[in-house]
Amino acid sequence: MTLLVVLTVAVIVVLIAGLAFYLYWAGTLLNRIAGNLEESLATAGEIVGHAKLIGPGVEHINRTGGVVAGALPLLYGMAEEIVTDVTPRPQAPAVPEPARPASGTRRSRLLESVGYPPEI
Repeated sequence: MTLLVVLTVAVIVVLIAGLAFYLYWAGTLLNRIAGNLEESLATAGEIVGHAKLIGPGVEHINRTGGVVAGALPLLYGMAEEIVTDVTPRPQAPAVPEPARPASGTRRSRLLESVGYPPEI
C-alpha cells in the first residue's frame, strides 16, 4: 500500500510540474504578445496624429482633382481639334479611285460548278 501512495504522490508531483512549466511558457508568450501590442498601439497613435495634420490638405486635393476631372472631356476635345488642324492632309487625287471592298473582290465559284467559265 505504501508503494501505491508513493507512486500516486510522484504522479501528482509530475503533473503539477508539467502544469507549472506550461503556465510559465504560456505566460512568457503572453508577455511578448502584450509588448508587441503596446508597440502597435504607439505606432497607430503616431499614424492618427499624422493623419490629423494631413486631413485638411487631402480635402483640398480632392476638390482640385474633382475640378480637373470635370474639365478633362473639354480639354480632350480641344486637344483633338488642335491635332486635327495641325496634321497635314495628303492631296486628293484628281480622279477618285472607285470604291473597293476592304477584303478585295470576291470570286464566285457558282458559275464554274455549272460549267460556265467566268471571264477574267
